[in-house]
Amino acid sequence: MGSSTFSKPWRPFPENNENILKFLKSYKPQNQEANHLRILFFGPVGAGKSSFINSVDSVLQSRVTGRDLTDTISGTSFTRKYKSYKFSKGSQGHYSFVCNDIMGMEQNDSGVHVDDVKLALRGHVTEGYKFIPQQQLREGDLGYRSCPSLNDRVHVLVTVVPAGSVSLLSEEVVKKLRDIRLTASEMDIPQLAILTKVDEACPAAEQDPKNIYKSKYLKEQVDKFSQLLGLPVNCIFLVKNYSSEISIDDATDAHILCALKQMIVYGDDFLNHLND
Repeated sequence: MGSSTFSKPWRPFPENNENILKFLKSYKPQNQEANHLRILFFGPVGAGKSSFINSVDSVLQSRVTGRDLTDTISGTSFTRKYKSYKFSKGSQGHYSFVCNDIMGMEQNDSGVHVDDVKLALRGHVTEGYKFIPQQQLREGDLGYRSCPSLNDRVHVLVTVVPAGSVSLLSEEVVKKLRDIRLTASEMDIPQLAILTKVDEACPAAEQDPKNIYKSKYLKEQVDKFSQLLGLPVNCIFLVKNYSSEISIDDATDAHILCALKQMIVYGDDFLNHLND
């Protein structure tokens, strides 16, 4: 029986997290019309969207935090409202990027309505709006923003799926994911994906986060997801969220930071080319 890991990582990840942390602290959108860069995370129920936002906050605060509530046992979406998360820099204010969490996608008429995600991309969904799965938000409804500004719009779209569930995604959910991707593409919004829960999907990754990009199984899942959704492999990142830990570690941080930096870079490129 062959080894479950490659001898070398198929994708290098930073050995020095400080450089990325400095980049994030100093980042400001070059487009002066934008006060911040907005990243929207979406995906199936239980994918780890809220947990990833918590993990980002944990890395930035240098301690495990739990701002965005998560649920480990429910089979339906725990996130019900459209919510923005800012990240503190202490006395220096906040980081110049915002993460948005949204209700998870489910089969049939359950979960977030596809058209509501599209409205969120355009900035029409107000902060705190409570999603109604079988009812699309419409102009004139409470929670509908008629005239969104650049700051209200989404500048980066990130699909979140558990690494061990790529092959289990239903045809209907994949269709919904691709539908939203198509709308984002028509708006020229950059798109990335993160495959979460790599420690649950791969024993080698659970044993040591440094094995994440050495794992043959996880590489197969990245390739499968690339084919399913049509995303380039270099836009798909593997991460382990902080869930059971009470302290952070550099290797786990590195994967989270690497993905986050790419989101910022892609989003800033989008903002810079809006007036081309």
